[in-house]
Amino acid sequence: MAFGIKRREITEWKRKIDNGEIAFLTHYWLDDRFPGCKTVTKVGCHDLGKLATWGKQYGLKKEWIHYRVDGYSHFDLLGDRQKEILQKECLLDHIWHDKTGTLEK
Repeated sequence: MAFGIKRREITEWKRKIDNGEIAFLTHYWLDDRFPGCKTVTKVGCHDLGKLATWGKQYGLKKEWIHYRVDGYSHFDLLGDRQKEILQKECLLDHIWHDKTGTLEK
């Protein structure tokens, strides 16, 4: 179940994807299959070759891309891998939980 996301954030994510950029969208998310994970980051790009190449540098396989017919195909990042990649991309603001610096997984 996804929640805690604003329409403008989704619109901006889609705009970046449509422009061929690597786009990041993080939101709260609960799924019993992934206990302990409270957020997910969707990393998308309209250019699937570019997305696959981006993912490869982080050990993500192109087979892990969620292919969508609406044009918003993406990788899902969660848990420690999510934190690691967001750190390397200098995007920790995507998962800051509070002003104490606690990171949500």
